[in-house]
Amino acid sequence: MFTALQHVLREKSRVLGRGRGIASGFSSSSASACQRLAGKVAVITGGASGIGKATAFEFVRNGAKVIIADVQDDLGRAVAAELGGPDAACYTHCDVSDESQVAAAVDLAVDRHGRLDVMFNNAGIGGDAAAPGPLASLDLGAFDRVMAVNARGALAGVKHAARVMVPRRRGSIVCTASTAGVLGTAGIAAYGVSKAAVVAVVRAAAAELGRSGVRVNAVSPHAVPTPLVMGTVARWFPGRSDEEMRRIVENMGEMEGTVLEAEDVARAALYLASDEAKYVNGHNLLVDGGYTVSKTPNMPAAP
Repeated sequence: MFTALQHVLREKSRVLGRGRGIASGFSSSSASACQRLAGKVAVITGGASGIGKATAFEFVRNGAKVIIADVQDDLGRAVAAELGGPDAACYTHCDVSDESQVAAAVDLAVDRHGRLDVMFNNAGIGGDAAAPGPLASLDLGAFDRVMAVNARGALAGVKHAARVMVPRRRGSIVCTASTAGVLGTAGIAAYGVSKAAVVAVVRAAAAELGRSGVRVNAVSPHAVPTPLVMGTVARWFPGRSDEEMRRIVENMGEMEGTVLEAEDVARAALYLASDEAKYVNGHNLLVDGGYTVSKTPNMPAAP
């Protein structure tokens, strides 16, 4: 009975704690005493929208100071302001295909806060290479652009994060990959190749940097209704309404009654960034509801 009473009191405390949000305009799902990135400094590329934006909110909610690095200047500044302004977040323009801009984003974090604890290499594009059509018609110029942002940009982020993390013998680098980099997906060969390269970068970097106290991991979501994914779906299904396209993306999931959202991926990135994952290195965390664990075989139609 005493054990049951303890459980009831803990549950009451947990429920009451839900209403104690951070006073910066957004609510917190956890009490301030449980902030998992308290005092840490993070750079998030592609942080102005989609998964990056959701992760910026999750990181700040958990005590981090965030540098939002993106090419969407108006959106990036608005997100930084919504997160609480300079005390919690700031924005910097960063095209990750330009290594010097990635280096500058890392240097900004160090100049403002004295260090970098977390690097989330999240920026990515689908690009013209994600347009529907056979592989034989793939525009290699478009392929090069996707690789420059998705794969080379992630590598630049790993490189410059390591530059400031290794001397301190600590840090967490997280890269956004994709289920498209695990399973072949028709129609998006360039995107799939770029994300498979991200996983390879993570494994190579983890093997080297782990001995310096720096962890490198990937998070691979399945289809999430972000601007990037919605833009790709619009190319495949022209003329569909936003609501119809969102339903198409949501129906790509594997779990009945559950829809994958950007916030789910953000919480996975939070785990990998936090000290809770202190011995997780070189891992590709799939957030896909089981999409990649099996494939239905081609079977003859039932009689």
